[in-house]
Amino acid sequence: MNVELPPGPLNGMVRQVPVVRFAEGGRSSKPDAVAVEEPLEIRLNGEPVGAFLRTPGHDRELAVGLAHTEGLLSEGSDLASVAGQPGEPNIIHVRTRTGGSPDPWSSRLLSSGACGLCGRKTIEEVRLALPAPGPPITFSRDLLLGLKQSIEGQQPAFYVTGGIHAAALFDGEGNLLDVKEDIGRHNAVDKVIGAAFLAGRTPLYGHLLFVGGRAGFEIAQKALMGGVSALASVSAPSSLAVDLAQETGMLLVGFLRPGRFNVYSAPERVSRGPREMKSEVDSPART
Repeated sequence: MNVELPPGPLNGMVRQVPVVRFAEGGRSSKPDAVAVEEPLEIRLNGEPVGAFLRTPGHDRELAVGLAHTEGLLSEGSDLASVAGQPGEPNIIHVRTRTGGSPDPWSSRLLSSGACGLCGRKTIEEVRLALPAPGPPITFSRDLLLGLKQSIEGQQPAFYVTGGIHAAALFDGEGNLLDVKEDIGRHNAVDKVIGAAFLAGRTPLYGHLLFVGGRAGFEIAQKALMGGVSALASVSAPSSLAVDLAQETGMLLVGFLRPGRFNVYSAPERVSRGPREMKSEVDSPART
């Protein structure tokens, strides 16, 4: 059963499939939307870096973001080109100005949309050499509380399928700069950072990365590789993500919910918002 999807950003990201639904003692047949999952092969200077399961769309950004957050591209001047080739669907070529082969681990890497560190064979390969952190930036409590609301309506594939992740980039004033979606949370982060890299905005000092899933070590590491000053998540961080954030001074926020959140690193970089200060004026402490 084929049902036409609405035009726009969902093209290529979502597909309709027939579904038999059982509910309330009955059954019905109707189409349902699922997130598209397809492999993407990334080649660096002609050599394969790996094959990744991803949701099609923003493949150039994904390839560049992955190369940047994995330490294969440091600066915009390192990138010579990124493009697909005619007759090679689902293959993206990244070329650097210096040439050379990928890091030894990367030619062995095979990742799925749920895998962030697959293919690493040693502990040394897990932890990348992080760039120098930017200046400490303070984010207001009200700004943090408004992040989730700011991306409402900006996740069309999620609202249609319920099975796709989002990553969003904000500036220090809380302005939404970009949102990317993918079936893999790591891919969504790479797409956002890759887009910033291609636009010449990296390192992302003074910016905040918001993710819809949990904040694991690999997400925190990718954020730091991109120069992000703060990482916020609607879900939980992992112990390694907390350790990494505390070591580098990155603000790490988890369990972001209406009216509340947890701070796992650098709580001194969360300032009181106007609403909080007004509440203190309206309800002075008793003596």
